[in-house]
Order: sequence, then C-alpha cells, then structure tokens
Amino acid sequence: MPISPLAKKPLQATVAKLKRTGRALGKLKPQVVNPVQALQDIKARRVARRTASGLQLVLADRVDFLNPAHWDALAAQTLFLSRDYLRVLEQHAPDNIEPRYAMAYADGAPVAALLLQRVAVGGAQLRKPGSKKLVDAPMAGLKEHLLVCGNLLVWGARAMALAPHADEGQLWHGVCEAIYRLRRADKLDGQSDLALIKDLGMAARHVSPSLRLLGYRSVDTEPDMVLTLRPEWRSWDDYLASMTSGYRSAAKKLLKDCAAAGLTLREASAEELLARADELHALYGQVHQAQGLRLATLTPGYLPAMAAALGPRFRCRVAEHADGRWLGFVTSVHDGDTTLGYYIGYDRAANADAPIYLTLLQSTVQDAIAFGSTRLSLGRTALEPKAKMGCRPEPLSCAVRHRVSALNWITTALTKTAEHDEPPERSPFKAAPVDAA
Repeated sequence: MPISPLAKKPLQATVAKLKRTGRALGKLKPQVVNPVQALQDIKARRVARRTASGLQLVLADRVDFLNPAHWDALAAQTLFLSRDYLRVLEQHAPDNIEPRYAMAYADGAPVAALLLQRVAVGGAQLRKPGSKKLVDAPMAGLKEHLLVCGNLLVWGARAMALAPHADEGQLWHGVCEAIYRLRRADKLDGQSDLALIKDLGMAARHVSPSLRLLGYRSVDTEPDMVLTLRPEWRSWDDYLASMTSGYRSAAKKLLKDCAAAGLTLREASAEELLARADELHALYGQVHQAQGLRLATLTPGYLPAMAAALGPRFRCRVAEHADGRWLGFVTSVHDGDTTLGYYIGYDRAANADAPIYLTLLQSTVQDAIAFGSTRLSLGRTALEPKAKMGCRPEPLSCAVRHRVSALNWITTALTKTAEHDEPPERSPFKAAPVDAA
C-alpha cells in the first residue's frame, strides 16, 4: 500500500533526524585505546569521586542563614547573587523550584558561593515538539528531580562566584562535592538522579578535565547573543548612526509601524508593574506557553518584586496601546558591565499586525546605553533578529552527571549527538572609526 502524503511528512522528518544523528556520530574518529591507560583513567576517576575536596562546606536552604559578610564578598561579582535578588527569588520562586545554597572555605577564608536549585520535572514542563498538546498520557504523570548548580531564571555564569586566587581544580572539586552532599541530603524528599552545572562560559572551559575526572560530561547549548557597545554610543541616535543604511532603515521602520498601530513604548514604574501584575503575567504567558521545554515558569509576583527590590538596576518598557492596554513588555537588568535584555512578553494576535516583539527587543539597546554598560546580553533564542541588531554569539555549555556512574554513557551519547541552531552572521555596522594618531 502506498504511503499517503500526510503520513510521509513525519516519516521524512524521522529519517532526516536519523541521518543527522548518523552524520554526527560519523564525525567521531575511532580512537586507539591503550588498555593500560584506560584502566588507569577508570581508577583515577573512581578515586577522585571518593575523595573529599579538602575545602570546608556550609549548606543552607535560605541565603540569610549564611554569613552575610562572607557571601557578599564573593557575590559582588553579579547582581543575581545579591541577597536583594535572592530574597525575591525565594519568595516568588516557580512552584517546582526550591533554592539551595553552598559556601566553600579554604582555611577559614570563603572561596566559593553557589546558588543551586532542586527542580521537579513533570508533564507540565514538557510539550510534544510541534504540538499544542502536553506530552502523551503515559508521560503526563512523570515526576523526576534535578539538582541544578545554577539559576533556571537567568542565563550565563550568574549563580556561582569563585575566588580568583584559589586553586581552580580544588574549587571545581568543591563545587561537585557540594552538589553531592546536597543531593544526598535531599534524598528524603525524592532522589535527584541528574546533576547539572549550568552555563559554563569560555572562561570555565579549561577546567573541564577536573569536571570530567568527577564523572561530568560537557554539553554545548545555544550561545548567548551579545552586543558589544561602542564607547561613542551615548544615545539611541548614536547607535542608529553607526549602522549601514539598510539596517538603520529597518530599525526605524519598526518604531514607525508600532506608532502607526497606535502603540507607544514607555518605561513603566515598579508601582504600575505591581498594580498590573496579572496583565504583565498574561503577556509573558503567551510567549512562555509556546516553548517546548518549560523547566521554570515565572510567578505573577516575580517581575514586580524584582522591580521593587532592584530599583534603578531594573527597567521595564511597555508597548501601550492608545486605549491604555499593554500589548507587550520587555525588562532589562543592569549587572556589572552588562545589561541583560531579560524577560519579554507580548500579545501574539497584536504582534501579527505590528512588530511589537522586534521593537521591544531592539529597545533594550537604549537601556544598555542608559545604564552605561559595555555589553548587552540577549540570551539564546531568536538568533536571527539579534544578529541583525549587531549581536555576536558567545559559547555556553553545561556539565551533566548521572548519579549512577554506569549510566553516564547516556550523557556521553547526548554530548555526541546534541544539536542546536547556529547563529547567522550579519554585519549591520559601518566600520568602527579609527582614532587619529
């Protein structure tokens, strides 16, 4: 019986996926294994996993249970480890996330501050690819736990602060020891089979041998799209003037099209965000619900609480219709020399008539300039429009480990076949000016 056209599409998609996996595996060159060396490596890993780091550890369920001076001394590296932010996270955490904290000491001096999250994963966090339905019925009752060294509500290396003077190998051993101890302590509430160290940047990649020795495997993720701000950009007009005519015209057209649809972009106050929290959350939900993997869903109070706690370090720009409705928003957070274009939400129906999403996205450049940042980080998604804004990819990866060492071959297989979109190359700017000699 011939295959119908409707049946061919999923079959062709499956065949294409198998071919991609085959190509990925085909790129792996066979290696000649020295049996003596292999046995030595196995023994070294076994010994490392059963050896303490030599650091002293403090574990806690709340940031205020830790020594504040010691925590602040390390946490100054990022706003997302500040106690102001972490109290917001504790009070307004997603329903499936419980925060955990660890500090490591070397001879009484603090050398590492870690934010970890115990994450419950079930059918509510998963969606069938290309479908509006949740996972199939047998998977709907799934409930597993992950222990994440990181923060699922932000990207980048913003959940770990390591002392620059300390021994790196020992520090990473201490991080893994803290994960192990917390996983064992949480066993009463359910086993966490998988541990994940989230968003390792280029600066941390050279320590991967230390993690591998302890059973972790590296998985590349989609890159962080980052715009480097030029020193001469002191306003939005300066940014536009640096673009080639085609890209500049396209950026201006976004604003004109929104204005023609009766939309005004303006900054909303913390009081407005609190008063209209449900409206804000509904816009966020229209974007969030379209995602296939939703490990963390914001609560309605999270963004308003951030605005209140962080003050001038947080901005929310809204796309307001002439009748007073909010049809979109974008938030920006000032974190050291970097501005994060943080959460975004918009009315999908209205976005079909006016470029709300793209206009809000490019408005984060104005916030970054106003904050005095040198970098604008826009995260992993929507690679094409971010590239058109001038963003370049910065690699990110995660380290994963299964609690059963014998099953770590699964994570190894994933690292060999994992795929992600490659960011496009775009050149929206004129050549940078050369200073006169």
